[in-house]
Amino acid sequence: MKLLPSSEIWFVTGSQHLYGPGPLKQVADNSAKIAEALSDSKRIPYKIVFKTLATTPDEILKVCEEANSSATCAGLVLWMHTFSPSKMWIRGLSILKKPFLHLHTQFNRDLPWGEIDMDFMNLNQAAHGDREAGFIHTRMRLGRKVVVGHWSDPEVQDRIGAWMRAARAWQDWQGAKFARFGDNMRQVAVTEGDKVATEMKFGFSTNGYGVGYLVAKIDAVTDKAIDALVADYAKRFTLDAELRKGGKQHDALRYGARIELGMRAFLDEGGFKGFTTTFEDLVGLRQLPGLAVQNLMADGYGFGAEGDWKTAALLRAMKVMGEGLPKGTSFMEDYTYHLSPKGHQVLGSHMLEVCPTIAAAKPTLEIHPLGIGGKDDPVRLVFDAKAGDARAASLIDLGNRFRLIVNEVDAIKPPKLPNLPVARAVWECRPDFKTACACWILAGGAHHTSYSYDVTTEMLEDFATIAGIELVTIDADTKLSEFKQNLRNNEVYYHLSQGFRA
Repeated sequence: MKLLPSSEIWFVTGSQHLYGPGPLKQVADNSAKIAEALSDSKRIPYKIVFKTLATTPDEILKVCEEANSSATCAGLVLWMHTFSPSKMWIRGLSILKKPFLHLHTQFNRDLPWGEIDMDFMNLNQAAHGDREAGFIHTRMRLGRKVVVGHWSDPEVQDRIGAWMRAARAWQDWQGAKFARFGDNMRQVAVTEGDKVATEMKFGFSTNGYGVGYLVAKIDAVTDKAIDALVADYAKRFTLDAELRKGGKQHDALRYGARIELGMRAFLDEGGFKGFTTTFEDLVGLRQLPGLAVQNLMADGYGFGAEGDWKTAALLRAMKVMGEGLPKGTSFMEDYTYHLSPKGHQVLGSHMLEVCPTIAAAKPTLEIHPLGIGGKDDPVRLVFDAKAGDARAASLIDLGNRFRLIVNEVDAIKPPKLPNLPVARAVWECRPDFKTACACWILAGGAHHTSYSYDVTTEMLEDFATIAGIELVTIDADTKLSEFKQNLRNNEVYYHLSQGFRA
C-alpha cells in the first residue's frame, strides 16, 4: 500500500511553572517514559514521540503550529501530568488542525499510601488537571477522543491504537486524489454528491478523466510486462485451464493483465489513491476491468463501482485504518437476501469487483460471460469470503452534511454456489436482519459499502469524530424506535451546530 512516507503521533504534556524546575523535570521525564513505552507496545501501530512539556500559552501555541505544518505528525496525545490552567490552551487549540486524543492517565499505577505527602500530591495531579483540560475542550466544542486508565493497561493501549489508525487515515485523505473513469451510473442518486463540499470537509479531491487517457496507457503496455504479470497470476491464484498458456482464453487473461498494468500506470503517475469505473462509459476497453480492480484494491487503492467516488474514498480510508492487519477490507454490495424462517442472511457480491484480501482460501482466476456492459467476457477472481466479525460502512451526502453509517455483521461460511462465478460474502446482520435493514434504509445508507474484518466500530467512530461528521451505528443493541428518534435528534443538532452555511 502506498502511504505517506511516515506517520507519528506527538505526545504533549501540560503543566505550569508554579511547581518549580525540579518537579517539571520529573514531569518531562515521566512523560518521555510513557511515550516510549507506548511506542514500543505491539498494540500501538505507529511511533509515539514525546514532543514537549507545555507550560505557557506561547509554548502551547508553538507546538500546535509545528504540528499543523509537520508532514509526519498525524495527531497529538494530550495529557496533563499536573494542573495546567486551561486558558493557556485556548490560542493553541484554536488553530490546531490535527486531531488529538485526550489521555486521562497518571504516571504511577498504584498509590503509595504510606508515603504520600503534599509533594507527591502536587506532582501527580492528572485527576483534576485533565478535568480542567476537558472543560476547555468542551467549551471550545472540540471533537476529540478521551481514553481513561493507566497507560500500561492493554485496553487503554488498544483504544489509543484504534484512534491512531483513524488519525492516520485522516492524514492520508488530506490532499488525496481520486480518479473517475466515466461518470456515475445514469439516474442513480446515492453515488452522486457535492465534490466541492467533500473537498472542503474531508481534504480529498475527486475529478473525472476521459477513458481515452486510460486506454492510451493500456495500449502502451508491453508484452514483456504482460508476460511477467501473467506468470505472477499463476503463482498467486489457481488458473482455470482455459486461461493458462495454450488455453483457448489465454489471450483474454493477457488482456486482463494489460488493463491492470495500464490502470496502475495511470494511477501511479497521477498520484491517485483510488478510482471509480462504470460499465456504461468505458468506451475503448474490450473487457470490463474485474481482475485489475481486484488486484489494485488488494494493493490498497480505494474503489467504487458505477462512479461511486465516496465509497472509493471511504474504502481507501478503511484500507489505511487496517494497514498491517490480516483479515482484509473490500468494496462490497448488498446484492440479494436469503429470507428463510430459519434465519435471514445477506449475499454480498458485485459484478466483478470484490477484493481478494477477504478471501477465505486461494482465489480461482476464471472467465465467464457478463450479462451487462456489452463487452468481451471478463476475467475475474472467484472466491468465498472469510467467516467472522465484520463491518459494513457507507458514507452518504445528505445535502447539508455527511453521514457515516456502520452495521456490525457476522459473516458466515457461504453455502455451495456452483453457478455464481464471482467473489461473494454471506453475513447475518446485528441486531437482526429486519431491524438492521430498516435502520439502514431509514438512515439513507447506500447499496455499496466498504466491508472490513479488520476495521472496528471504534476506529470508524474515531474517524467520524476527527472528520466532524455524523455517525450512526447499527449493532447488537440497536432498537428501531430509538434509532428513528436519534435520526430526528441528529437532524436538529446538525442544523443548529453547523449554522446556515450550506
